[in-house]
Amino acid sequence: MNFAATAISDVLLITPAARADGRGFFMETYRADSFAQAGIHAAFVQDNHSRSGKGVLRGLHYQIRSPQGKLVRVVIGEVFDVAVDLRSSSPTFGRWVGETLSAEARRMLWIPPGFAHGFYVLSDGAEVIYKVTDYYAPEGDRTLIWDDPRIAIRWPLVDGKPPILSPKDAHGLQLQQLETFD
Repeated sequence: MNFAATAISDVLLITPAARADGRGFFMETYRADSFAQAGIHAAFVQDNHSRSGKGVLRGLHYQIRSPQGKLVRVVIGEVFDVAVDLRSSSPTFGRWVGETLSAEARRMLWIPPGFAHGFYVLSDGAEVIYKVTDYYAPEGDRTLIWDDPRIAIRWPLVDGKPPILSPKDAHGLQLQQLETFD
């Protein structure tokens, strides 16, 4: 596996080694010793799987209590995946990093605890699988609004149309209104 820093060094872009032949391919998507060597000492406790249509934006979500680290990968389609640093003591507080993830490229994104996370579907449909380091805790669930002008994420909106949002995501709060991490 190749682990590469992004514009926010704690968020890593991971490219597994795939072995392909006429039958298809095989790859390891998680291996504890390789992740530990890259500085990721995570114990994953839950796997999540979502399917979304083109133009759907999910996020930007985080849990203020029971914060989750996430290992995100796409198994069908293509998404623009985003992490926003909500650690107030971090030099990158309020900054974002975005990467295109696709089933074809087979890359993954490691997002440590203390970040809001979301993705926007670029293809006709996409299935996203992600491992998390803590259980879902609805009482601590928070949403950063996707279009916060202070964060200024450059979403690659399909045909310039507004994204399709859940009511929860449409009513997210701006950064200055949110609880953040120390």
